[in-house]
Amino acid sequence: MRQTPSISSQHLHLPLVWLPADHRLLGEEGHQFPFLVLGEKYARAVRQCAGAQPVMFPLADVAQLPALLGLVDGVMLTGSPSNVHPSHFGQDVLDAGLPLDPQRDALTLALVRACRDAGVPLLGICRGFQEINVALGGSLEQSVHAREGRFDHRDPAGVSLEEAYGPAHEVRFVPGCAFAQWAGSDTAQVNSLHGQGIGRLADGLRALGHSSDGLVEAFEIEGAAEFACAVQWHPEWNCQENPFYQAIFAAFGQACERRHASRTRERASAGH
Repeated sequence: MRQTPSISSQHLHLPLVWLPADHRLLGEEGHQFPFLVLGEKYARAVRQCAGAQPVMFPLADVAQLPALLGLVDGVMLTGSPSNVHPSHFGQDVLDAGLPLDPQRDALTLALVRACRDAGVPLLGICRGFQEINVALGGSLEQSVHAREGRFDHRDPAGVSLEEAYGPAHEVRFVPGCAFAQWAGSDTAQVNSLHGQGIGRLADGLRALGHSSDGLVEAFEIEGAAEFACAVQWHPEWNCQENPFYQAIFAAFGQACERRHASRTRERASAGH
């Protein structure tokens, strides 16, 4: 008689981290269909490096945010091929060829503010980093490489994934800040795969890391009740092999675990 594989209680009670999806049309030209998409590398990083269970809420809307945030222990805003629509920071689209995702914008910009107000642990990566800045009133540079004095932060064409996600430039951190502690140094080499970047940093955000051309690469939400940090690079890539990247996810996971423990106590108290 075949036995059902056992699952430890530990794995049944992991913190839950919400990863909002991208909205994309997939398929051959003329036969495309709408899909909700989540990059596997982000989900794996949450599971393997943050010690949490990634979850999705397909077609969630803004009205559901209070209820859905009550079910999770953290939120991670992922990177994406798409960009935040510039109308959200008072600009016109400069390059009509770049992909946009207004449906994601509609959810995630409100989600950022809801996480901040409710004290839900929040980690932003690349597009997610930019979403947090825009949601809180900041702006973006739509073409970083076109601005005088800036590097070309885009990934080079025609290279392997290992090369694209390899070290690209240095980031200097505010001495003693959380990122410096996670890196074990006031500097770190990071990857770089973005065309847009921070223009004006939103009020309430504190820049903790810059590339040598002055572009903001890491920040925190000042006064946040829990973990609320974001980065312009991609620490999810092979995070288990990079102690710095792993430390970022571990700190996020610990914050999610604290919220999970608090929610568990609240449920137990309500049961009595």
